[in-house]
Amino acid sequence: MSQSFVDHQVNFIFVALPSSHPALYEWLSYLEDNDNVYAHQERGRTGGEYQLQYRYTNGIPLRKEQLALVVNWCEVTVIRESDGQQHYHNAFVTLHPIDDGTIADIVTAARARWKSENENHNVLKTKGYHLEHNFGHGHHHLAMTLLTLNVLAFLFHTVLHVVDAAYEQIRQQRGTRKGFFQNIQTLTKYLLFDSWQHLIDFMLDEATLTTTGNTS
Repeated sequence: MSQSFVDHQVNFIFVALPSSHPALYEWLSYLEDNDNVYAHQERGRTGGEYQLQYRYTNGIPLRKEQLALVVNWCEVTVIRESDGQQHYHNAFVTLHPIDDGTIADIVTAARARWKSENENHNVLKTKGYHLEHNFGHGHHHLAMTLLTLNVLAFLFHTVLHVVDAAYEQIRQQRGTRKGFFQNIQTLTKYLLFDSWQHLIDFMLDEATLTTTGNTS
């Protein structure tokens, strides 16, 4: 996979663990014995004090093959200062040059990939989109249809949040995403709206009336 990115002139930051890249770690062991794996340490704070311990090296073959892709490797271990326990550990390969000045940004970017993916899944599962394991049921195309509808809804809502001032305003007034969906469900159960914009305008008017106390 890494080589295909290189062929398209795209850089990458991929997870690389001993179980999936044994040849890489054989090289690392050799480089460590010759003091060619470097260490760097920083202090961070995300809900507490942490020590971020980095190791890295540049120009290491990814596999045993003679024409193996040469990559740069780094590792991060996050230690919680309050109790000395390991909070996080992972290792990555990339084509970005790694040194004491770039290691933190590279690791942050690598971790952000999983952060973004996990938070998207969390929204789809817990914030009103009802993405469930039972989407796997169905004999033909049910699972894919339900999943596609969910992802499309999430996409459109994300776009609306960026470009539609009225949508952003009503989202802020109505609180949580899940609560907003519940409001829509209640309104459309009892009232008929000409369009999506009609619904949003109605919700904004009702919110204004509630805020001002004007019931006339």
